Amino acid sequence: MAMQSYWIDSAQLPRFPKLSEDLQVDVVIVGGGITGITAASLLKKAGRSVALLERDRCACVDTGHTTAHLTYVTDTRLSELAKTFGKDHAQAAWDAGRAAMGQIRALVDEEHIDCGYSSVPGYLHAPWKQPGTDETQRLQEDAALAAELGFDAHYVESIPFAKRAGIRFANQAKFHPLRYLAGLLPRIAGEGSHVFEHTEVTAFQDEPLAVTAHGHTIRCDYLVIATHVPLMGTTGLVSATLFQTKLASYSSYAIGAKVPKGIVPEALFSDTDDPYYYLRVDRLPHHDYAIFGGEDHKTGQETDADVCVQRLEEMLASILPQATVDARWTGQVVETHDGLPYIGEMADRQFVATGFAGNGMTFGTLGAMMATDAALGKKNPWRDLFDVNRTKVASVWDYLKENIDYPYYYLKDKLAAAEGTSLDALKRGEGKILKLDGQRVAAYRNAHGKVTKLSAVCTHMGCIVHWNQADSTWDCPCHGSRFQATGAVLAGPAETPLEEVATAKAKA
Repeated sequence: MAMQSYWIDSAQLPRFPKLSEDLQVDVVIVGGGITGITAASLLKKAGRSVALLERDRCACVDTGHTTAHLTYVTDTRLSELAKTFGKDHAQAAWDAGRAAMGQIRALVDEEHIDCGYSSVPGYLHAPWKQPGTDETQRLQEDAALAAELGFDAHYVESIPFAKRAGIRFANQAKFHPLRYLAGLLPRIAGEGSHVFEHTEVTAFQDEPLAVTAHGHTIRCDYLVIATHVPLMGTTGLVSATLFQTKLASYSSYAIGAKVPKGIVPEALFSDTDDPYYYLRVDRLPHHDYAIFGGEDHKTGQETDADVCVQRLEEMLASILPQATVDARWTGQVVETHDGLPYIGEMADRQFVATGFAGNGMTFGTLGAMMATDAALGKKNPWRDLFDVNRTKVASVWDYLKENIDYPYYYLKDKLAAAEGTSLDALKRGEGKILKLDGQRVAAYRNAHGKVTKLSAVCTHMGCIVHWNQADSTWDCPCHGSRFQATGAVLAGPAETPLEEVATAKAKA
């Protein structure tokens, strides 16, 4: 049976030469998957010279064998993360994933990359295999917790297509990963930066920091190891071996299939089985295309991949009998003991990122963002949470206060979904943030039915205000400014009222 990734078959990637001379750059990045390519792109944008080294072809190993779900919903349930790390840290982990999704979208827009990026809902639902399994209470609890922590999540008694109890997460996404990276790669090489393929690093040097490949040396100020399982680097055999024992590798299987148009919603689906199944559907000109994955097992503990793929095909046939399978491939995911990836410095000026589990595209991008901050000497709010040497994350954390100056947290509410797009659903005595005529509006309807429409942007530092139902005020979560329902300043540090805005009129 041929095992070839749909992504590799449907994308053209640029080619790059082998390393053939000694060089010096600011940052060496080892590994040409989504983490390495994104880090190289971000660092070059920040004015640093980089050398990206890939031992094979860029994006054609683990990244090329993904199913490319873009979601902040982790394999480990949110309630489990909250039990292990506390609610603030669980929220931070999902916030980090959402920030990575925002970074991908920003690069797609900035570079005008045609990769089929689209925002779609994601569904976590009761198992395919066991339709009678009652997950109602736990799904309801997880949905309530996610909503409490600021994520757009709702319990649904019967989700579309799967017809099972589940949680709907708004504003997840999908894309063609190789077309995305094919859009980034050509922009890295040049102006003192380089991309090398078929260039395997064979030695690391500490002082001065350098790597050796093909008999040539590249000296650098910072090193990012973006391989699926981190190489030893300059840490030494014992330290590297101890670190690698904290990781577990699993093989996962995927099939691609043509499906008649419109049978399945364009969305992301994952069930709650262990191991779980996952499905995404894309709209193509003449048919839809489904990618279905699962049948995970520890790498090396299943001798016949054909049997795993056969079981996967049988499961797909049972839930989607109209599907015609035309692609089959296998990938590998790396898991950690506590459900969160390891991202950070394993040694001085040596950064690693691994353990992404089923969130490879999301956490891989996050790893690149955090590596960029580290190389630039910038603060990153998730450094301690994902620290490679973590034993226990501090339980006391003033989440907002500590991180409000980080760009993601400053823009977080602006990135979040509005509460609606129509004034008609606004009840008397209620305030909501609505998206009206393309802008975010703080809308309030008084007891007599009159609607006040204000800019949702706090006049202090530009954060998005929240409605305080108990006091009928607009409150800023960033620095505590408060405004009356009419927009007048109630408490500083803001000194200027919320601006009135003009939009379509509402029914009284």
